[in-house]
Amino acid sequence: MSQTENTGETQKETATLAGGCFWCLDAVFRDTRGVCSVVSGYTGGTTRSPTYREVCGGTTGHAEAVKITFDPLRISYRQILDIFFAIHDPTTLNRQGADTGTQYRSEIFYHSPGQKETALDLIRELSSSVAGSGRRIVTALSEAGPFYPAEDYHQDYFSHNSGQPYCQMVVRPKIEKFRKTFPEWTVPSTRP
Repeated sequence: MSQTENTGETQKETATLAGGCFWCLDAVFRDTRGVCSVVSGYTGGTTRSPTYREVCGGTTGHAEAVKITFDPLRISYRQILDIFFAIHDPTTLNRQGADTGTQYRSEIFYHSPGQKETALDLIRELSSSVAGSGRRIVTALSEAGPFYPAEDYHQDYFSHNSGQPYCQMVVRPKIEKFRKTFPEWTVPSTRP
């Protein structure tokens, strides 16, 4: 059974994804049709209630991740994963751009057997498409466990810090790529 939230008329589902700095994933999925909420946080490790500093230290085992609540009647889990794979490089191990370390790994944390199968199918498809290029898909697939929300200042980071150099050079290009690649799933944004 899928992890869902019954909110009256529709049931919401949860997706938990890690693909580099959580500021990037957070910003893109906040602009995605059918996404109800996005929380930046930490998951996949052993330390309970870790801090940003601890996760950046690389000793907690946690990845920077986002927990996405979405309406499956408006966007499917497969579409969420299509976006995820389009906006990060799933062929680099423990790294996205200049961000290096296990906390920046590519990983899908599934909430149901159906999510696991969907993710496996997509990873197989992507693996076939990069076969022969000398590259391989390194995205890990794990059952979702405890998720610890990050500190308040990490939530919706791009909206509050869009002029910052990291946001301009790293986050903004991912948002622009998402908007260009998936215009049908993009919510009109008032962000710069």
